[in-house]
Amino acid sequence: MAKYIHSMIRVLDEARSVDFYDRVFGLKVAQRLDFPDFTLVYLANGESETELELTINKDRTTPYDLGDGYGHIAFSVDDLDATHARLTAEGFAPRKLVDFAPGGAVIARFFFIADPDGYQIEVLQRGGRYL
Repeated sequence: MAKYIHSMIRVLDEARSVDFYDRVFGLKVAQRLDFPDFTLVYLANGESETELELTINKDRTTPYDLGDGYGHIAFSVDDLDATHARLTAEGFAPRKLVDFAPGGAVIARFFFIADPDGYQIEVLQRGGRYL
């Protein structure tokens, strides 16, 4: 059986991205591998074994075109309202809270936030139907 271990995104500014993922989701640098042309930074926390890999190409000076194929990554939190309020107060500009109720009953609560490179991140209330 396969085990899902990480997702990778390309970022322009290592320090800015590491700061964002630390302040917003509590992800810390678990490993950093520096090569002549690129750096790999693996971010993790104690909530999950899964890591987020940041790839920083050293010759890159312009933002990446995320295209129309990227969807989002997702994190779950214990208190969605408190997380949304904290991120708003800290100037991260999370989008509005959504009660997802396709059949009339709320099955999930979430909001989206963009990281410094424009990657969309869904933040869900832990304990919903899919969490």
